[in-house]
Amino acid sequence: MDLNLQGKNALVIASSQGLGKAVAQHLVQEGVNVMISGRDEEKLQKVQKELQQLGKGQVAYHRSDITKVEDISSLVQKTRKEYGHIDILINNAGGPPGGNFEQISDEDWQKSFELNLFSYIRIIREVLPDMKKGGGRIINIASTSIKQPIPGLILSNTFRLGIVGLSKTLSVELAPYNILINTVAPGRIATERTNHIDQMNADKQGISREAAAEQSKKTIPLERYGTPEEFAKVVTFLVSEASTYITGSSLLVDGGMVTSI
Repeated sequence: MDLNLQGKNALVIASSQGLGKAVAQHLVQEGVNVMISGRDEEKLQKVQKELQQLGKGQVAYHRSDITKVEDISSLVQKTRKEYGHIDILINNAGGPPGGNFEQISDEDWQKSFELNLFSYIRIIREVLPDMKKGGGRIINIASTSIKQPIPGLILSNTFRLGIVGLSKTLSVELAPYNILINTVAPGRIATERTNHIDQMNADKQGISREAAAEQSKKTIPLERYGTPEEFAKVVTFLVSEASTYITGSSLLVDGGMVTSI
């Protein structure tokens, strides 16, 4: 299948590791020019060199904290300076801390809102002038908590659902401009975030992280964690010209873990 991505320009948020890095890699392999971003400049430099060796799309980086409006503006401006315009936006952010309702402070709620929902809103606002001229693709990365709340992750359960509402509403507002926007929700993918959740569950039970991971895998029909590459393939398809009639949708990439219909 020809994805027809050669020469497109993408901004991938939080892409120095994990899911963001995997998505950036797959886009570069398809000939997309990619701007990677994150808070750690040393990691970004390393990833840029690694991805540029693939020899297809160009790779640039810009250090930014997406909870700061000035950093978002600077990131988008740098992407335009490098590539001229933005065709693809991958919104991504690290997961909020765990905890039950009575353990979460006002500061925790505010920080999670800024990182996991408001940053997506602000970044979309910044790239819209480019996409309204010639169409575009926006992917908002969330979590399976959009379908099935995860115990001990009330912040994620709350703000990830806000992403779904945002995406669904914008799918209607942006359709006249041929801008397609979808939410992609990873389940248990083998990343540092999943390790953190496994450790959190292990501490509650007084067992090892490895034992907690094995318990978790038993709840997945495929009986394993997914790989970042498997997740990235789905995102790459959705932002490509092979996907032209999917918008406002929420897609789980979870190995069948979520049991809701």
